[in-house]
Amino acid sequence: MTDSKFSILITTKNRVTDLAFTLGKIKYLLDRKDVVCIICDDGSTDETASFLQSEYPNIRLIQNSVSKGLIYSRNRLLNLTTTEFAISLDDDAHFASENPLECIRNYFEENVNCSLIALRIFWGLEEPISKISDERSHRVQGFVGCAHVWRMSAWHTIPNYPEWFVFYGEEEFASYQLFKKNWEVHYLPEVLVNHRVDIKSRRKNSDYTIRLRQSLRAGWYLFFLFYPICVIPWKMVYSLWMQFKLKVFKGDLKALQSILLAFSDLVWNIPRIIKYSNRLTQIEYQEYQELDETKIYWRPEINENKQ
Repeated sequence: MTDSKFSILITTKNRVTDLAFTLGKIKYLLDRKDVVCIICDDGSTDETASFLQSEYPNIRLIQNSVSKGLIYSRNRLLNLTTTEFAISLDDDAHFASENPLECIRNYFEENVNCSLIALRIFWGLEEPISKISDERSHRVQGFVGCAHVWRMSAWHTIPNYPEWFVFYGEEEFASYQLFKKNWEVHYLPEVLVNHRVDIKSRRKNSDYTIRLRQSLRAGWYLFFLFYPICVIPWKMVYSLWMQFKLKVFKGDLKALQSILLAFSDLVWNIPRIIKYSNRLTQIEYQEYQELDETKIYWRPEINENKQ
């Protein structure tokens, strides 16, 4: 374990089938001597723990006796990490390109100010037929939670993810904190990850209202925590207007409920916002806005048309 350079960190809850598929796809990495894997079972009630203990005894399993949430679990995993780099993967995501660890290590070694690598992510139930991309690595604003890599020395310079966010927003929180510390976040398209999610079906899911509420309030928390005060009013007005224009005025009453609940969450957490704010100066805000936006979705057809 002392020779290990990479930790693969996975949080899971009641998704043993997805987890088993992911571990099967990355088994060739788990067998390496320079890799350790830690999985946080966030209060699962299925066969997750017994499956891991039986099929993957070398994986370090930690458990929350009751569910503590994704952000709490990610903090716990990162604070247990002793390797130089930490790869965070969702339990429904796996590497779809060859030699990912060599690419990651080389990139960190060549870019000493890079604190975190955002990986190229394809969202779909199956891997894309074409995995070719003509994109080049470059600095970006932030990263996506389902697939990224920390330089652990950078993680230790910023606060933990905000567990009171519960879900959504922790990546942007970390990105702003890293920016304030003069660390950089880079996008590395050379490494492709398949996030096995059907985006189009999410709106039909039973948790649509909860997800929208959590997403909205996380965005608003970030406004008040990091944006210059003069920017916040019009950002809030624009955010509310777009939600009403695109959802409520089209008859989506579930969205209206989410908006009202998210706003009440914002008011309730004002004391926390005051306590943890780390506001950008006007100059820092402008510099941050000039960075390329976070690369969330990679669509192979767009890249193929360029060739």
